[in-house]
Amino acid sequence: MIDAMGRLWRIIKPIRHRLFMGLMVTIAASVVGLMIPQVLGVLVNNLETSPTVATVWFAGGVIVALGLLEAVLMWLRRVFAVGPSTDIERKMRVRFYTWILDMPVAFHNDWGSGQLLSRAQQDVTQIRRWIAFGMIMMVSSAATIVVGLYMMSRSSVLLALIFMVIIFPIVVLTYRFQRDYSVFTRRSQDLNGEISTTVEQSVQGIRVLKAFGRSKQALANFDDDAVALRDNEIRKATTLARFDMFMLALPESMLGLSLLLGLLQVNSGAMNVGQLASFFATATLVVGPTRMVGMLFGQAVQTTTALERYFEVMDAENTIVSPTDPVTIDFDRATGELVMDEVRFRFHDAPEDAPDLFQGVNLHVRPGETMALVGVTGNGKSTLLQLVPRIFDITGGCITIDGVSVHDMDLDDLRRLTAFAFEDTTLFSFSVRDNVLLGVDPELPEEVRDDIAWEALHAADAGFVADLADGIDTHIGEQGFSLSGGQRQRIALARAIAARPALLLLDDPLSALDTKTEERVIAQLREVLDNTTTFIIAHRSSTVALADRVALLDHGKIAAVGTHQELLRTSSRYRYLMASPNQDVEVQS
Repeated sequence: MIDAMGRLWRIIKPIRHRLFMGLMVTIAASVVGLMIPQVLGVLVNNLETSPTVATVWFAGGVIVALGLLEAVLMWLRRVFAVGPSTDIERKMRVRFYTWILDMPVAFHNDWGSGQLLSRAQQDVTQIRRWIAFGMIMMVSSAATIVVGLYMMSRSSVLLALIFMVIIFPIVVLTYRFQRDYSVFTRRSQDLNGEISTTVEQSVQGIRVLKAFGRSKQALANFDDDAVALRDNEIRKATTLARFDMFMLALPESMLGLSLLLGLLQVNSGAMNVGQLASFFATATLVVGPTRMVGMLFGQAVQTTTALERYFEVMDAENTIVSPTDPVTIDFDRATGELVMDEVRFRFHDAPEDAPDLFQGVNLHVRPGETMALVGVTGNGKSTLLQLVPRIFDITGGCITIDGVSVHDMDLDDLRRLTAFAFEDTTLFSFSVRDNVLLGVDPELPEEVRDDIAWEALHAADAGFVADLADGIDTHIGEQGFSLSGGQRQRIALARAIAARPALLLLDDPLSALDTKTEERVIAQLREVLDNTTTFIIAHRSSTVALADRVALLDHGKIAAVGTHQELLRTSSRYRYLMASPNQDVEVQS
């Protein structure tokens, strides 16, 4: 808890002075509020000795003035604390989003999207609430209790000491509460993340659930998570209720005991009625912050858990980063020549005794050449392509583009040199235009961007876009599911072409197209890719025909390279792949 709060203290460094001012005015408001009982005590004594209307009016005026001053000070607390704390919230959320965007794919494979979402939303909001309210009120409540006890001791030292007795059981109860409540809080926040993940996956996969009639099964699984969250929330609420019960009962019991002893002291002459009135008015004001301590400790525990969950992500190691001194890239002269030299790779979670996925891949894709990559399903063709823009990072060997190692390039420069069309089409809930122009310089004039978009759509045989409701400005909805699989694939292909990269990486971009559409797209791609270096995964012989040369990936190595005809003559393995009647089926899986 101390470590988490220490890190939060460093985060709020830019607004510490504002928070300090907010704390000062809050303490001042508490002190002003505690002065009202002192005025009340003087009033009672004066009315007892020399009651006059002027005395009542004067005391009433002082109390009203103090009340107005307290209200102004509380308003200033919000002015000083709320605005800066929301700015910290924004910065933390943006920093979190930036971080997860920079993290490698392996990180996202390990984290559920709902868990990341709950940390970016609920946890950061909880931290902001602590900064704006909890942290200040915790200190000001402690100050109110201390100052209040001092003022109570001026009325009666004995009664003040009796009231102080409640502090010790409160400390013990608070420690036990913090220990138990933190467990339930962490469990609750984790379960919320799991439920968010379940909902998101169900919405994205709603067609699969309906197609296989598994809605009831999905509901049953969700219900299990919801029941677990409910049970945890009940235990969490029970723990908090038990703590609040004692936090309410102890001060009230002390007030009852103090009243009894106070009346005895007044009767014996040890204190006057004014002092007794002042004591109980002050005690009433002190009881509020004493009760609030419980709520604030609960909020502190929740904030600590939120900070731990936030920093779990922010402390994750990013293994794919730009070099400290990257090589400058001349994009105007880039040819996209790709060389793989003894490339090795294994996934970070692969068993130790498992062999490397790639065991020394050697390949040279010449400038302006279209190279097709073929192989059996599951042998890592897609992964090999993803090593080029460092979506995954090689574990051995070297990959160069135009003679420069990809590890010596700034990541932004590397990914500007390349463009990727994935086999699993991912479109965003934007317009067709925004999806196609995702990799195009946003600073270009609008008319130039439009020309690029339409040229790319034409090259991908995506002329159907003109017939959509709003043409190229049509919003395609979540994941683009309002379009057919072939339409989505052609828009994704257009997106890669529009980026005008030096090296185009295509992961079976025509798998969802029928034969006639595929023929048209191939004919148009021949023109578009004439001067573009292209590395394409081919599952169909028709796609292979697009390539100048073909590389056969087999058992973690490039087994053969040559033209389609050369490999048919020289490689029995290649002939088997091309002749297999189940070829299209096995590579679609």
